[in-house]
Amino acid sequence: MSTSKTSTSSAALAASERSGEAASAAGAVPTASRPPVPDSEVIARPRRRSFTAEYKRSILDQAEAAQDSGAIGALLRREGLYSSHLTTWKRQRQKGEIDALTSQKRGPKVVVSPLVKQNRQLQAANARLTKKLQHAELIIAVQKKVAALLGNPIPNIQIDEENS
Repeated sequence: MSTSKTSTSSAALAASERSGEAASAAGAVPTASRPPVPDSEVIARPRRRSFTAEYKRSILDQAEAAQDSGAIGALLRREGLYSSHLTTWKRQRQKGEIDALTSQKRGPKVVVSPLVKQNRQLQAANARLTKKLQHAELIIAVQKKVAALLGNPIPNIQIDEENS
């Protein structure tokens, strides 16, 4: 019976030591402070990493300056990068692309022809002018009604449209 009590008390003592209760209860300061636990919550929608041009240049410079065997691997592990990042960035730099090291939009490139652009502008202008015309016709109708109420009716004048 004493064996079960000692095993229970030793288990409780071990649990309290793990949690630091024994040290804090005794008033002692823990010798090794634990690093803060990182947030382990998983984001519902992960976000793609994007690297600035300065960061890419600095990593490429560090990779080129690495002399020891395994230094590039250590650099990649430290920065959390893959070797494909280095090869892609080197290829872009060698091509001499002006903005090769800046992040680019993903997906197909949208090319708008000048005719489509002009068509959109003309449609927008047409919609704007149609709305303005409706507003002006409403004002004229109100003016006619006010003039009719005051006893000075405005005659209806038909304007012939050239295109009709």
